[in-house]
Amino acid sequence: MVLVMAVPVLAADAADDAKPALIEFSNYFGVGLTVLGAAYGIGKLASSAYEGMSRQPEVAGNIQTAMIIAAALIEGFTFFALFICMG
Repeated sequence: MVLVMAVPVLAADAADDAKPALIEFSNYFGVGLTVLGAAYGIGKLASSAYEGMSRQPEVAGNIQTAMIIAAALIEGFTFFALFICMG
């Protein structure tokens, strides 16, 4: 009889321990999504910039400057999102 009463108590402890692990996993999942999104964005930015430079070489300097500024902004937002996810 005592063993039957102990099983739900042990199950409740296991369920309570799973919640912090799931919350910790969600932080790392958010970090992963943030990094993947930033990598995709910077890759798309560089691809488009190089395509524009190859089509019009005379404006390559202006395109490169705009690309570097945009990449820096993406990286800044990425670091901010990483701090939010890990905090």
